[in-house]
Amino acid sequence: MKKITGIGIVCVCLLPAFGQAPKGGAAAKEDAAAISETVQKLERDWEEAIKTGDAGRLGEILGADWRAISADGSIEDRRRALNDVKTGAVKLESYELGPMDVKVLMGGRMAVVQGSDTEKSTDKGKDTSGKYVWMDVFMNRQGKWVAVRSQTAWLK
Repeated sequence: MKKITGIGIVCVCLLPAFGQAPKGGAAAKEDAAAISETVQKLERDWEEAIKTGDAGRLGEILGADWRAISADGSIEDRRRALNDVKTGAVKLESYELGPMDVKVLMGGRMAVVQGSDTEKSTDKGKDTSGKYVWMDVFMNRQGKWVAVRSQTAWLK
């Protein structure tokens, strides 16, 4: 009995760390659909921020701890990404986003987005145009969705 009570107490104490319990039925589907729409809009805004050189908007999308594995295998952090957009080191002339698949997790606190795009782009003067596939992880932090991890692959 003590073991079961102890486990129950640990579970109750951990609930705040994991947020509210997931909703069931239609409410959960409605929430997942709204979250999916939100993060897909952030994906479109992300591309547009790079295209227009809007490092401020990109900074709103990327969490302070955002990290990515770039198509060349290098690790990129938020500071570098913002600087590359601000200075024009990375340029996106045009892009077309493909379909996106969104999986909402952790009771609506996390979303994983997988997608693709075809773009005309350069990175420090080098042509990086082509088709890319990518995955971004978003977290809801204090009511605001931000990207926290990304991985990109270049399909040649």
